[in-house]
Amino acid sequence: MGNGQLLRHAWWGVPIAGAVLAWSAPALAAPGRCPAPLLASNDAVKRYIEQSEEEWAKSVATNDASVVRRILAEDFVWVLDGRVLDKRTAVLEAAGGPGPFLSNTPDYVHVRFFGNTAVAQGSETWTKTGGRRGKFVWTDTWVNRGGCWQIVNAQDTAISLTGQ
Repeated sequence: MGNGQLLRHAWWGVPIAGAVLAWSAPALAAPGRCPAPLLASNDAVKRYIEQSEEEWAKSVATNDASVVRRILAEDFVWVLDGRVLDKRTAVLEAAGGPGPFLSNTPDYVHVRFFGNTAVAQGSETWTKTGGRRGKFVWTDTWVNRGGCWQIVNAQDTAISLTGQ
């Protein structure tokens, strides 16, 4: 940690001790304290999720921690290639400074709704220093808590592009 290589889906190995999957009522978004905009329709929420996922992807190369702070719920859990991470770790890494990513461009984002839950699935193509290229394929679970849409869970897989 501390090498600034995380924003969206960077390679780093920081295991989280303890049971991060436990439900925590205080972690719910409190009315008036939501860092995300309050949205009235599923169409507006879909656009917000698509835009936020694109911003998170691009922030890998810009180290914009504000995106991570806004879209991740306090009880966020991230499974990244077998490691389990929390929001605090994601924000610290995002704010840590430049990493090896020169670019990270969204390929697509699909959003499906299930009541107060939305599942976003997509992929991104990245380039690192030295010309290394790859993709992230991911699924993010968004939950509406009192009108506040944030990611509570993310699952990411990194794929090296053949011959790169």
